[in-house]
Order: sequence, then C-alpha cells, then structure tokens
Amino acid sequence: MTDNNFIPSQITNEGEVHQLTVTNNSSVQPAILLRLGVFVPASRAIPKGHKSGIDVSSSFSQLEFARKEGYDEVRIFGERLNISTDFSVWMGIIGAFSKYGLKSNTIELPFTEFAALCQYDSRQFNKRLRDTIFDALTRIGTKTVQFNSKKTGDKFFTQLLKSGKYTRESDTITLQADERLHELYQIDYNILLRKRPYHMLKGKEVAQTLYTYIASLPDNPAPIRFDRIIERLNLTSPVKEQNRLIKAALKQLQDIGYIEYSIVKDGRTLTVLIHKRNKKLKELGP
Repeated sequence: MTDNNFIPSQITNEGEVHQLTVTNNSSVQPAILLRLGVFVPASRAIPKGHKSGIDVSSSFSQLEFARKEGYDEVRIFGERLNISTDFSVWMGIIGAFSKYGLKSNTIELPFTEFAALCQYDSRQFNKRLRDTIFDALTRIGTKTVQFNSKKTGDKFFTQLLKSGKYTRESDTITLQADERLHELYQIDYNILLRKRPYHMLKGKEVAQTLYTYIASLPDNPAPIRFDRIIERLNLTSPVKEQNRLIKAALKQLQDIGYIEYSIVKDGRTLTVLIHKRNKKLKELGP
C-alpha cells in the first residue's frame, strides 16, 4: 500500500471527507466485520482450533478490488475468534495501522505500545501477555478471505492479517496487511467504536459481542429479530438459553447507559426495538 493509509479518511455519500482517528476512547472498526460474526463469544462446546466459514458475498463483493476482478462469491474461513482477547488484539492492529500504516502495509512498533493499543494495562506486560497476544495474532492470521468469480472461475485468497512477528531481542511487533483489503477501512460504512463501553462489559462476552453488533448498525436501526442476533453471536446453547443470554446482554447494555430498548413477542418470535443508542455515553465521561 504505497500511498494509502491502512485507515484512510472516510468518504461520505456527499463527497465530504472526515478523518477517522484512533484514540484512547475510540477505535476505527469496519462495520462489515462487526456485523458478520467474525468475533463471537467463546464457547466450550466448540473444540479448540475449530474452523468455520462465513458467507460475506453481499458485503465483500462490493469492494473495489472484488468488483474490478469480477469476484462475486466471497467467504471468510478460519478459527473462531473470541470477543475478548482476539477482538482486543484486532483493535490493536487497527490502531497500529492507523498510526503507522501511512506509506506501507508492513509496520513495526514496540510491544509495549502495541499492547497498550490492545487496551492492556502496563502492569500486565509480562511474558504471559506476550504469548497471549501472539497467539491471538496467529488466530487472526488464520482468517482467510476467499474470492471466487462464478463467470470466469477465477479464485483468490488472502488473510485479514497477512503476517505477524514478535522479536524478543528488540521486544517489537511486526505486522503485515494486504493492500487489496484496504478499502475495508475507507468505505462509507466505517464507524468509530467506543472502547469504554466495550471494556465496561469485560467478562460479559455476549454483551460485548452484542455491543459491537449494535454499534455497527446505521442510525434508527430497524427492529432486530432474536434469530438474527443468535446467528450473529454464533451461540451454540439451546434456543431457550440463547434467548435468556440475549435478554441479559441487552439489560447489561442498558445498565451502562448505552441503549434504551423494548422486546416484542409475536408467537414464538422475539424482536428487539432499539429506541435510543447513546454513542458517546456522555453521562459516563469521554
């Protein structure tokens, strides 16, 4: 990516340019990834290392690279990524490229700085955390994006993160991204994800995942059926337990002041109506 920042300015439908920046309070996240169930709650019912596929054709086929090459079928494969460690490290990746990815798709930075971008406290900077973060980078690196053209039969694949390296002697992290996916971070659907509510929900993985999903929705979101939320969260428990977990997560989001909502029941179908979404959580501070 020679002249492209990995997190470029956001270009709106009106043609205005708004610079999206990563701060201690916010992290730029592609709404496509947040909506598609790439990061989900951990599940003991799923074996470690289990790999799954997600059909992302409707979203990824609209990327300039995909349209130019005629790719109309797109799937993401790889290990299940959890909403706690893996998503925190993903926020660190986005933060690092936002700061250093202006002229290159390969960047290097001190481990301590990268860990801070992942929202880890300096008191945790030990060998165990270095192993934890590198393991998360490895899992993220397993996420392969496979493009296919039904017309020509051409195929192509790449990774959300092409490579990652930890150098012990210099205590640095080196990351490489694929320039073909840079549009993920500049398309009109980029959003600022507030880090504070995400970390206020620490240990509540269903609520964290639901937060990232609701945060990715447009203003005045349409009613959301519980079965859509279940699909997004990729829950594996019985339906009755899934519904209980979703209700508890919605209540937790309400308790921190993020949303006001109501639940409507039509027969066996449950639907949540989001009446208000407090994106900045002003009453909780910056």
